[in-house]
Amino acid sequence: SPSEVTPPVAEEPKPADPVVAAIQSKLKDSSVRSRAHSDDLAALEDFYAKPDGSPIWMTDTGFSAKAKAVIGEIEKAADWGLPQDAFDLPSASEVPPTQDATAIDEVKLDLAILKYARFARGGRVSPGRTSAILDQKPHLRDPKLVLDEIQASAEPDAYLRSLQPKQEQFEKLRQALIKTRDASKAKGKKPESDPIVQRLVVNMERWRWMPPELGSYYVWNNVPAFTVRVIKGGKSIYVEKAVVGQLKYATPIFSADMRSIAFNPEWVVPDTIKREDLAPRLRQGGLFGPDTSVLREHRLSVSYQGRPIDPDSIDWGQVNIHQFAFTQPPGPDNVLGKLKFNFPNKHAIYMHDTVQPEFFNETVRSLSHGCIRVKQPDRLALLLLAEDKGWSGDQVKALLAKGNNSIVTLNRPVPVHLTYFTAVVDEQGKMQTFGDLYGLDSRMSAALFDKGVKFSSPAPVVEAKADRAPQPRQRSYRDSGGGMAQTISGLFGN
Repeated sequence: SPSEVTPPVAEEPKPADPVVAAIQSKLKDSSVRSRAHSDDLAALEDFYAKPDGSPIWMTDTGFSAKAKAVIGEIEKAADWGLPQDAFDLPSASEVPPTQDATAIDEVKLDLAILKYARFARGGRVSPGRTSAILDQKPHLRDPKLVLDEIQASAEPDAYLRSLQPKQEQFEKLRQALIKTRDASKAKGKKPESDPIVQRLVVNMERWRWMPPELGSYYVWNNVPAFTVRVIKGGKSIYVEKAVVGQLKYATPIFSADMRSIAFNPEWVVPDTIKREDLAPRLRQGGLFGPDTSVLREHRLSVSYQGRPIDPDSIDWGQVNIHQFAFTQPPGPDNVLGKLKFNFPNKHAIYMHDTVQPEFFNETVRSLSHGCIRVKQPDRLALLLLAEDKGWSGDQVKALLAKGNNSIVTLNRPVPVHLTYFTAVVDEQGKMQTFGDLYGLDSRMSAALFDKGVKFSSPAPVVEAKADRAPQPRQRSYRDSGGGMAQTISGLFGN
């Protein structure tokens, strides 16, 4: 009868692997926890808490062949621009005498692997903590995923290498690093103190912050080189001079998608120029009220909450100028020129034409208020629209001649990368270096090395005066989201 059925006896839990039990204990040890990244510890605790958990790397006779391959790969970290002394590795030949010692070696190797994975993906130094202009976020790999993937890998050393950037420039810099390190060692010098080594490592680190995929067709603005390129299939099909932000108004470093091109655009004055240049002029006033001549001189219309207003009716000394919009219509004097390339971003930065082509004659072209002005923008527009829409040169010329703030939306957004690479290997295999325009190399070097090198910035542009020695030229040109030309009299401190 049902009352006579004997209830099933609960199975006794299987005893945990004694080494795994020792590993779990070590992960709670304060000396381990104080040295390890919190995400790595959490991943290891979850990994070794599995019911069927067992050591990954240890056998009864010491480290497995896979473990020895992993140790050997991490020992070559310096060849990848990573600090060898950052990884606390056990000896590959060690045979631990006790289960406790076995657990220690297993945990050591696990933590070294997870740190290597984080460093390889750009987690060694935070971009934003290095400089506020670095708007980049490394694509770190979840440590739990790293543990699962490396355990399942037939070649765990190759797995670690696969975490490194796959960009061609990164590999070229890495090969240059290996040669430079070897040359330093041959001269009896410590490679890490070599300025060339430091510069290569700094630039390799920046590649770790880049998107894993740049795109098969993209725009590359390299700020320290003052250049803009269009890259198609890994080759440059457009290379031109660019003007970038002054030190005070440094061009931010980020990636975004170009979505449209404006032909004969209008210009809306950005907040910085409202505050620093328009406000002082408007608040000066005159004998008979506010002096709004600066607005008439530069054809700036004024609106409030989307409605046009008469600027002479406003007491500019009593209002918040940021509540008003100032707009310059398209035309030959528009500060954006004839073309504007839009890639929406929180910095309000874009690329555009210029009414001051003479700026491209300068060697050091850090002359703007943040935006990037481009030489031969009509050719850039043709390349982009021919690729996206199959446009001809005549179509581009026609819209340049007739279009009035005409916006052409791209069918396929084009990635735009604003970068800060001071070491680049060109397509002929020659390494080019550029001045540390914003001092970011020096900051990175100090963060990555015990004794960081102070890299030089480009010399300021100078001009000779008949009555005195050459002096740094005082630039007042600005264009964050556009800007007035220096030659326009009376505005922005000219």
